[in-house]
Amino acid sequence: MANALLSKTYSGGDNYTTALSDASVYTAPANTTSIIIGFTISNLTTGFISTTVKVYDSDANQTVHFLKDIILDTGSTLEIMGGNKMILNANDSILISSDSSYSFDTVLSLVEQT
Repeated sequence: MANALLSKTYSGGDNYTTALSDASVYTAPANTTSIIIGFTISNLTTGFISTTVKVYDSDANQTVHFLKDIILDTGSTLEIMGGNKMILNANDSILISSDSSYSFDTVLSLVEQT
């Protein structure tokens, strides 16, 4: 079993064009288990934003809330994992939405096991 330590980014400041839509920020590759060990969301705007993080479970074909309607202050960053871990199986995804377009960036630190 091979392990790869990775950092994955999503530039919502450039790519998040439609407020309240789900942006897929990471999908675990086929035949891979991913362990999320770090997860931050940064507010890029000059005002408050409300963000939601969801996890899509491909085995169950369902999407569940991980964080719902979290308010981020101007220029602030939220560290979500705080020492915890999240396991994603092959084809599972992390989705983020915000009430404002072009409003957030996110960084994931993870291990992919193949």
